[in-house]
Amino acid sequence: MRFLVVACCLVSQLAFGQQSALPDAEKEIASRFGNTITAEKLKKQVYKLASDEMEGRETATAGQEKAAAYIAGEFAQVGLQPGANGKWQQPYTLYNDSLTAAAITLEKDQHFVLGRDFWVDIRSGINLDTIVNEYTWLNDGTDMEYLGQSVAGKVVMINEAAARGVNSLNERVELAAAKGVTALLVISSYSSRFSNPKGLKSYTTGIYQKGPGFSQINVYYISPLMAARLKKAPADAVNPAVRKISLGLVFKKQVTELHPSNVLGILEGTDKKDEYVFITAHYDHLGKDGHTVYYGADDDASGTSAVIEIARAFAAASKEGHGPRRSLVFMTVSGEEKGLLGSTHYTSSPVYPLASTVTDLNIDMIGRIDPAHEKDSNYIYIIGDNRLSSELRTINESANATFTNLQLDYKYNDPEDPEAFYYRSDHYMFARRGIPIIFYFNGTHADYHQPTDTPDKIDYPLLARRARLVFYTAWMVANREERLVVDGIPQ
Repeated sequence: MRFLVVACCLVSQLAFGQQSALPDAEKEIASRFGNTITAEKLKKQVYKLASDEMEGRETATAGQEKAAAYIAGEFAQVGLQPGANGKWQQPYTLYNDSLTAAAITLEKDQHFVLGRDFWVDIRSGINLDTIVNEYTWLNDGTDMEYLGQSVAGKVVMINEAAARGVNSLNERVELAAAKGVTALLVISSYSSRFSNPKGLKSYTTGIYQKGPGFSQINVYYISPLMAARLKKAPADAVNPAVRKISLGLVFKKQVTELHPSNVLGILEGTDKKDEYVFITAHYDHLGKDGHTVYYGADDDASGTSAVIEIARAFAAASKEGHGPRRSLVFMTVSGEEKGLLGSTHYTSSPVYPLASTVTDLNIDMIGRIDPAHEKDSNYIYIIGDNRLSSELRTINESANATFTNLQLDYKYNDPEDPEAFYYRSDHYMFARRGIPIIFYFNGTHADYHQPTDTPDKIDYPLLARRARLVFYTAWMVANREERLVVDGIPQ
């Protein structure tokens, strides 16, 4: 799951499902195949995916390529068909950017320090070495604030604090680019950006995807102290938003093109085969640091293993004449840890029409127990289930009440969740396009994003019960007469 530095905590809220509407005969069939998802099968998958051989599965590395080939082989073995236009993998382009120079100076002699006073977004921008005599302060950087402002080819400063969700700021960067802004100064609300314990590495190199606007705008995140210095600049007599100051900006980088992939398998439906139910997880993780492997057993070999075994169960049912009415697409994505890049690519270049995509059931970390549930581990966090469809929660709760009897914890579904988990895994790329989703999650723990997230620490019987809940929910969504109603507003 993608990392985000935020505050904590909310009071937990638990809820149990409603009674199932499935006929007894169908319940028996679903149960028979759901019970083929076992702790033993999942354990075999996790140990393979989180092995030294996979080298931490970092996107655009040999380890990620090995994992993709393994998953494709498992999809073929269980009986799926290639899901990416006749192929198992959907490649996409990323860029490995390495910063070679970055500087900000004021009035020719006041220099600021990269990593202490500012950092740069190396995903965006072109090589730049310029001195300007003014900038425009627009505070929040919304469209209304640009009215009456001439900003093409100029520098603009905005405040990050107004952004809610991981994409709100991206949208404002894209807006600035569309307005022709040369450089965007963003007053950062995260103090951790200016006290990075790992030094400058995270500021100066990284794998990124070029989105709209990113190629032509330079983005500098500046500290509140630096912003205070800029705000002291005298305002223009005609336009107070324009501040007069000599500002030197430098940005230089080297770029290497990379080609990771998502892995897709499809099980074609029967009478409603042109509607699609997605079951997803990300198979990438953090790779290696020297000889230290970040195994990512929970994050997200647990979810990837669940996708494989859910696919196996559905394919077995289909072979015995119990195939789903709607088509099922099983997709494992890369690039999640780099910023939801694989799922961003898929939803930007979908293989199956988004308008015909009924739901995405996304599995990201379902093999462990978080500190809040140490005394009662029979739980799963449910996130986003009621945000876009008023029917999806009822179906998920019904599946749970009938088959799995887990405690469904909605703590992180709160729109004001300070951890912002709704925005932090691949389901969000579907949700922002109006597709109902559920994010299944066990919460974070001491081994989250550490080399100690190893296969021996997974609770495999619990992983199996959680995977079965996803299976039963997918079964009910795929086989119901009507597709899910969409009556929420994307956010």
